[in-house]
Amino acid sequence: MESVYEVVLAKELENRGLSVQRQVPVPIVYRGISFDEGFRADIIVEGKIILELKSVEQIAKVHAKQVLTYLRLTDLRLGFLLNFGAALMKDGIERIVNGPPEP
Repeated sequence: MESVYEVVLAKELENRGLSVQRQVPVPIVYRGISFDEGFRADIIVEGKIILELKSVEQIAKVHAKQVLTYLRLTDLRLGFLLNFGAALMKDGIERIVNGPPEP
């Protein structure tokens, strides 16, 4: 189900004039060698915000940690964990920030 939500959400964001990339490789570096096979971010908006999509009954801590890892590896600051499996979408949104809070 996540792939369906991904394609529809990406289209809606594009319809609103935003630049969207899907399934973006998040490379890892090991001993100075970069590997693109490491991870894939579901959606990156405007080259600035990572959206990680889930469709589960309940978000686990590991899901938020996954987004934070992607943020650190890409040197981006802001990500959102979106759980389409929540009873209400507003309850399925978690904001994740890489670094100190904004002033």
